[in-house]
Amino acid sequence: MGTCRSIDSSSFAASPSRVRRALIFALLAAAASGLPAPRAEATETLVEGIAAQVGSDIVLVSEVMEIARPVEERMRAAGAPESEVQKVRRDALDRLIEGKLLSSVVERLELGAEREEVDAAIAAIAEDNGLTPEELYKSIESHGLTVDEYRKKIQGEIERSKVVNAMVRSRVEVTQDELRRLYDERFGKQPSGGEEFYLRHIVVRSGGPTASSGSEACARIAAARAEIEGGAEFEAVAGRITEMNPEREGELGWIHDSELASWMKGAIENLAPGQMTQPVEMSFGCNLLQLVDRRPFRPVSFEEAQPQLRNLLYQQKTEAEYVKWIDVLRKQTHIERKGAFGG
Repeated sequence: MGTCRSIDSSSFAASPSRVRRALIFALLAAAASGLPAPRAEATETLVEGIAAQVGSDIVLVSEVMEIARPVEERMRAAGAPESEVQKVRRDALDRLIEGKLLSSVVERLELGAEREEVDAAIAAIAEDNGLTPEELYKSIESHGLTVDEYRKKIQGEIERSKVVNAMVRSRVEVTQDELRRLYDERFGKQPSGGEEFYLRHIVVRSGGPTASSGSEACARIAAARAEIEGGAEFEAVAGRITEMNPEREGELGWIHDSELASWMKGAIENLAPGQMTQPVEMSFGCNLLQLVDRRPFRPVSFEEAQPQLRNLLYQQKTEAEYVKWIDVLRKQTHIERKGAFGG
């Protein structure tokens, strides 16, 4: 929802506080997905063994189980069939095999990441998120990862980037025709004028999990509004209360006036930036809108969009070439899956 006005609008950015929070948690999630999770009570007896041989290296069953376990536990709790659980293990093994293949290339081409490179990368991540390295480490540890595990993950990402630079990126080319097609796809239908609004939104549904009627929903919205007026951040309150995409913390971003629902237009038309509506009751629930900012809409030109579009295409094509390259590397390497992972 929302039309892009410029490169800093909704196709390419969100509010700075959300970006920082989203980035740090994305990094933590990425780290957790590729590293052993905190140990929990095993759902089955683990018998150690070799899951796969990759060239002269091996992948242990325990390595596969450690990576797969967090997803397995969620799937079993949701009643997923055993076939789906086994697929999670196979996917985990595939990731570990890919890691072994990359490690062999890193060693052969001497592309290992030095301690100083890891330190610099972590310092940059911390700075981008408005943190010191020490604060970043504390956040990492609060998510169940040790500092050593996180550093190992960052080291692996640096080395993967070096391999991609050495083996893949020279094959990638972005043409003007491709850029023009992507521009037409992303911006071809943008309005020629009008106004756009940066909005935040909290909704409590009538007959939903927290309110059985419209009046109860609006009472919760009124309490949320009072809390924000008392100094609480809108995003924090929205993340706790809203019943529509709570992970977005109420952010709707920039929306062109032609795309606003009629009830939204009427509710915000007399607001100044920073102000909130009164509770707005609709058939689906009660709502609170905050007008963060408003501005005349100016269409994004091809020249303005070109740098970001080029970067996006370059990343997509690089990833596609990487997949092709890793497939060739798999075919050139003796890989044998063992036991339950065979076949």
